[in-house]
Amino acid sequence: MPHPDLAPVKRALLSVSDKTGLVDLGRALSEMGVDLVSTGGSAKTLREAGLEVRDVADLTGFPEMMDGRVKTLHPKVHGGLLALRDDKDHAAAMEAHDIAPIDLLVVNLYPFEQTVAKGADYETCIENIDIGGPAMIRAAAKNHGFVTTVVDVEDYEPLLDELRAHDGQTTLAFRQYLAMTAYSRTAAYDSAVSTWMADQQANQAPRRKTFSGRLADTLRYGENPHQKAAFYLDGSDRPGVATAVQHQGKELSYNNINDTDAAFELVSEFDPAQGPVCAIIKHANPCGVARGATLKEAYTRAFDCDRTSAFGGIIALNHPLDGETAEEICRIFTEVVIAPGADADAKSVFASKKNLRLLTTETLADPESAMQTVRQVAGGYLVQDKDNGVITGNDLKIVTKRAPSDEQVADMLFAWKVAKHVKSNAIVYVNDGATVGIGAGQMSRVDSCRIAARKAEDMAEALGLAHPLTRGSVVASDAFFPFADGLLTAAEAGARAVIQPGGSMRDDEVIAAADEAGLAVVLTGMRHFRH
Repeated sequence: MPHPDLAPVKRALLSVSDKTGLVDLGRALSEMGVDLVSTGGSAKTLREAGLEVRDVADLTGFPEMMDGRVKTLHPKVHGGLLALRDDKDHAAAMEAHDIAPIDLLVVNLYPFEQTVAKGADYETCIENIDIGGPAMIRAAAKNHGFVTTVVDVEDYEPLLDELRAHDGQTTLAFRQYLAMTAYSRTAAYDSAVSTWMADQQANQAPRRKTFSGRLADTLRYGENPHQKAAFYLDGSDRPGVATAVQHQGKELSYNNINDTDAAFELVSEFDPAQGPVCAIIKHANPCGVARGATLKEAYTRAFDCDRTSAFGGIIALNHPLDGETAEEICRIFTEVVIAPGADADAKSVFASKKNLRLLTTETLADPESAMQTVRQVAGGYLVQDKDNGVITGNDLKIVTKRAPSDEQVADMLFAWKVAKHVKSNAIVYVNDGATVGIGAGQMSRVDSCRIAARKAEDMAEALGLAHPLTRGSVVASDAFFPFADGLLTAAEAGARAVIQPGGSMRDDEVIAAADEAGLAVVLTGMRHFRH
């Protein structure tokens, strides 16, 4: 038989961990003539508010036991939730066993995710795995033809509006929506538990891998206007675009979010204690990254790497934004600025730029933190550790007759950090703590070398310089040079030192060419492919 469109709500079971809004909900339901049944702390909260409520223990005839582990796992609860109201056999079973129907279930689960996030010990986390709650939710949601299931506080008011609009009843469409929401919640909850348990066993590739997210925003569109898109949060507290505070500007687009994440992850590579750094991103690739004595200087030096690409870009800073830097940024159109903070002067300057989004985070992201990245392919997912590889000066192996100077080593390490965030094949020229040419996403490494050098030539002409700043620079390559041509192209552009992973079958040939060209070459033994 088809489910009825309207289902009355005469009895409600309320059992919540988060008591937010519980009293107001209980009072409104009571005023509508709904009988309230509840458990433990929820019942106590309702009674203290002067509401009449029946304990689940009275309903089942069994007390809560085993430290609350067993209280709702009983036929009088699950029978009341699962019984088909229009099935004669179900009705007979309910009458025979004195099972009363439960028309509305309001449950939110033990705070397992929050407990894990707080760093609780193993046993505490285990005790915060809810059993009765998910069981009731799944039962009620399955029987949504007759039962209304609410698992989120933000659905309390829509529930009351629905009941008021339909004389104490809910529509099938509303119950279907809530059932979908309920199963999404239990799926996310189970995902959190299984992921945590895998982490406890250091199992990075369990037989079944689950992912979950909570909707943050429905976006206007995806990468292109004909693509629908949404932004979901994974519940982690990693500083970045997902956890940032937006102070002004229109809502972020799909591309804004993607590019802002790329920008902030890049700038987080640079310790703020070692000075201000600015990164400018366009289409998820850096078009300028630089250090400076001041934040303004860091920005202007990054901007001077590729002024054309910087227009309409994303700016990330490793220091709080100040008014002077904000004024400089406002000289061109910028989509988003993200920084660990912003002072009152900076906010005042940006206030006149209504479309510019200003985001702040309290801290930078930890570039060495352990996390995984996920990419969907047809029929599956690719999961890998985040590229959190870090190289220091002590890790470098000098393989040429000429050794790099201390200044060149500093620039090479700077270039290496930037190259990690450039789409492969990646080539990054750096001179005195600033990128001066970036080649990204080319099918051949030599083309990336040429493009980066050509961009440097164009900027030298635009800035009125006597020669490109690649002259006397260092160059970083995200992977080895398979032939000497790319390295020699960099030498022709004026590079004097090279940092690269090594590992090519022709390493000896490439190193010999470097010696002949008078280059200093160091190997990292680590590559940074980014596709």
